[in-house]
Amino acid sequence: MNSVYAYQAGETVLLQGNQALARGALEAGIRVAAAYPGNPSSEILENLAQAAPESGMYVEWSTNEKVALEVAAAASYSGLRAMASMKQNGVNVCLDTLGNLTLSGVKAGLVLVFAQDPSGISSTNEQDVRWVAKMLDLPLFEPGDPQECLRAIQDAVALSERIGNVCLVSSVSRLSHSRAGVKVGALPSELPRAHFDTKATYVTFPVVARHQAAKDKLERARRLAERTSLNRYVGPEMPDVVLVTAGAGRPFCREAIRRLGVEDRAGVLKLGLTWPLPRDLILSTAARTDHLILIEEIDPFVEEGVKALLAQAGAAPGTLTIWGKDSGHVPAVGELDPDLVATALARALDLTPPGRDPAYVERARQLAAELTVPRDFGFCPGCPHRASFWAIKNVLAVDDREGFVSGDIGCYTMGAMPTGYQVVRSVHAMGSGVGMSSGLGKLDQFGMTQPVVSVVGDSTFFHAAVPALINAVWNRSRFVLVILDNSATAMTGFQPHPGTGETAAFGPGVTIAPEDICRALGAEVVIVDPYDLAATEAALYQALQSEGFTAMVLRRTCALVQGRQGGFPYQMSVDPEACLGEACGCNRFCTRVFRCPGLIWDAEAGKATIDEVICVGCGVCARICPANAIVAQERDS
Repeated sequence: MNSVYAYQAGETVLLQGNQALARGALEAGIRVAAAYPGNPSSEILENLAQAAPESGMYVEWSTNEKVALEVAAAASYSGLRAMASMKQNGVNVCLDTLGNLTLSGVKAGLVLVFAQDPSGISSTNEQDVRWVAKMLDLPLFEPGDPQECLRAIQDAVALSERIGNVCLVSSVSRLSHSRAGVKVGALPSELPRAHFDTKATYVTFPVVARHQAAKDKLERARRLAERTSLNRYVGPEMPDVVLVTAGAGRPFCREAIRRLGVEDRAGVLKLGLTWPLPRDLILSTAARTDHLILIEEIDPFVEEGVKALLAQAGAAPGTLTIWGKDSGHVPAVGELDPDLVATALARALDLTPPGRDPAYVERARQLAAELTVPRDFGFCPGCPHRASFWAIKNVLAVDDREGFVSGDIGCYTMGAMPTGYQVVRSVHAMGSGVGMSSGLGKLDQFGMTQPVVSVVGDSTFFHAAVPALINAVWNRSRFVLVILDNSATAMTGFQPHPGTGETAAFGPGVTIAPEDICRALGAEVVIVDPYDLAATEAALYQALQSEGFTAMVLRRTCALVQGRQGGFPYQMSVDPEACLGEACGCNRFCTRVFRCPGLIWDAEAGKATIDEVICVGCGVCARICPANAIVAQERDS
């Protein structure tokens, strides 16, 4: 794959939305980019990291999103255009810094890009963080396709410098990961050197005056919102209905109009700069029609703004019908799709909604059931987390004090699901598992005797768990911290972190070991390979009997990474003579309980067997089979 830096001006190339955002950053002359990985935003910085050697840009994976924004702000103060990128959850992490930057202002263009995740495809929530723009008086851009992604970054940088404040750019999962032809522009030939003007100050006080200045900057952005081509109406002069949309809703609106064949009856007001809203454009468009449909994902952010503008303008009640999330014509949660938009438009025009042939739908369902193997949503074959949770499950059962796991965010969140043996009982924000365990570990004075295990991944440990760990040690909280160290930010694409010794641009960095941090705080630390189930269970059981805080590091490289680094040592098979089948004490123990996708049930033979395509040969299942029927034979070197 070509680096996004390599494309020539005027060339049309197939780009993912995140790639277009990265190319836009290069064309805008951004010199510093920082991020924390999180789907659906990760590819933005990955593409910039790939381009860094050619472009001379500084790119880093930061320990968390707050630090990423601060790194970018430092570049802005020193005269370099900069960008921070993250997923929607990350905006919560950097909100304190962002709320201060809007008062202090910036020097060179500073852009915060966040990619939202409607339906929570790879997130613990589908929180809409566009409201931050309104709360902090910051301009918000919402591109609708990859071409607009490229342009939105450039416009945001330019506006940031014009008003002296941060600008926000919002994407969503389908836009970040969709692809389209994008015509790229020229890269800047002259780039500034960094220099911090010591005569300048970037502070938030006097607060009231600075707050007023931020509102004045937003008013300047409002005037631009009326003129930018990112905000435009397309359609007949006097349509029966206008679809008002932002971000990824525009392609759905275009498709709905085309499918219904109502190009002469329906228009689209596309908003690419959604805060501040273009008041005059919205009012003039509303005057064209008697019916508006608001199309956007997650919250009614634009919808509420449009209604407020119409109310302020004195629009007579009953003269304009407005449909959207509040009316129930657009789903209040989850992702949009062309069918949903087409159905809403058809209802507004008294047309029959388009639909699929029921016979076709039923036939597709039957074929899917016949031709696909049902699989649980679970860990990859060979995943060390499966072994870790197996050990935790067994030890908690033997301990027999109703112990439980306080979980965190990562692949290991599946510890709350059947494939993770359902031992995890709480999952919230990154680092919250350790913070909650710190609280749970102080409840003995109220009669709580249940042992608590806190699990956290290595990347999440550095991101947000260290403050909670300090709190736990400081206050002498009693629990067992289990750091599931698979040497990668595995859930979001194997990006490096402080424990891997690599940086975003693939250069060497300082390796920081989680156990060193724990020991520096005075904690006892045990390091075990989770594939060694006996040693892991023994160490965990001993830790649970402790009267204080204990840290365990379960270290084994992510199965997918290990597969690329030479693979696993064993060739697995099932001895049909030894396999107990239905007579197994746990009733198909290995396939129903251990749940590795490499183990399958042969219904005809009434025995377990190995799927040689899926099985990687980690050998863990051989250690847990009660009948010793699973054989791990060493591969030839």
